[in-house]
Amino acid sequence: MTSGKKHKGEIQKIGEAIRDLLQTYHLDGRFDEAALLASWPDMVGPAVAKRTRKVFIQNKILIVELTSSSMKNDFLLHKQRVLELFQEKFGRNIITDIIVR
Repeated sequence: MTSGKKHKGEIQKIGEAIRDLLQTYHLDGRFDEAALLASWPDMVGPAVAKRTRKVFIQNKILIVELTSSSMKNDFLLHKQRVLELFQEKFGRNIITDIIVR
């Protein structure tokens, strides 16, 4: 509960309740990571998403494996902008860098 304990009879929005529960059990970081990974196709577009073999987060670094070397080269040109987009949407602490393989 973001502003301390809620008193009996107080109503809390379901989204706030879920976020509080995740924070209480220290799962909010994992939830944010899962949301980021799920948003990959929407954030990078269908061309990159179709050529993505694997995408995961390790130690706050987004690791992307692409199937096409030309797509990898193109992606590297826009890597910083993609990182900024993810940080704007999910917060600066969720990922600090992107590695493309």
